[in-house]
Amino acid sequence: MSEAPSRRCGLVAVVGAPNAGKSTLVNALVGQKVAIASPKPQTTRARLIGIAIEGAAQIMLVDTPGIFAPKRRLDRAMVAAAWIGAEDADAIALVIDAHAGLKAAIEPMIERLRQRPEPKLLVLNKVDIADKGALLRLAAELNALLAPEETFMVSAATGDGVADLKAALAARMPEGPWHFPADQVSDASERMLAAEVTREQLYLQLYEELPHASAIETESFEERADGSVAIRQLILVARPTQKAIVLGKGGARIKAIGEAARRELGALLGRKVHLFLHVKVKPGWEQDRGLYREIGLDWVE
Repeated sequence: MSEAPSRRCGLVAVVGAPNAGKSTLVNALVGQKVAIASPKPQTTRARLIGIAIEGAAQIMLVDTPGIFAPKRRLDRAMVAAAWIGAEDADAIALVIDAHAGLKAAIEPMIERLRQRPEPKLLVLNKVDIADKGALLRLAAELNALLAPEETFMVSAATGDGVADLKAALAARMPEGPWHFPADQVSDASERMLAAEVTREQLYLQLYEELPHASAIETESFEERADGSVAIRQLILVARPTQKAIVLGKGGARIKAIGEAARRELGALLGRKVHLFLHVKVKPGWEQDRGLYREIGLDWVE
């Protein structure tokens, strides 16, 4: 009888610029949604681990916030979270938006990655909408700048090339016991997941109207005797005009946001969800240390 293959387990840091498709790629590798995604840049705020299984390998994918030039305290905390997520990884996957190409803002990030000791893989995402000639030139240019160990061309949205990337990541994982049960897909708590799902709906439904000056604070997460869960959340905004945008005419917008978030949470949690949303004007909420802990970020001076 042949022996079962030894188990493997390791950490992959998924890094890149905002809106490169990192969260969509993590979801595709895991095989289900674990990270929120929207067309709005900087959707991901905190480090989150998506857990993918490939054969005998468990791949812990750290979905990091996009790396960009920070201006606000929240920006600095998000960028710090991204670089911390890359520390001691068994591999770093640099995700580049192949459709957007090589932007000047990406070059400092590549230079910093060049100095890191971890094995680096280049992932050119959104190849389904990229010009093929430009794609080949971009791959050559990035290989010259970064010298990655491997380059992959994928579309996280359609799934093209994702299986090859997943197999390559699994092969790089060191031998060792799995860190999570086989049926667990994320390290996020249900409380954090609920806040992220509501925040995603804010971005999706108010894409052009509401800036990043908003956050979700979970007031309570109550398990009920019938197996359902009651969640009360505050949508924090900085100004009264933003509160009016979230509420919508006659409360129609917040009702639509709540209904969509409730449906998705019910499917993700596998049980009935009672979701109660309220909007609160809290000027300077970005200076609230407690809120940073709530959303999984470190306080950065």
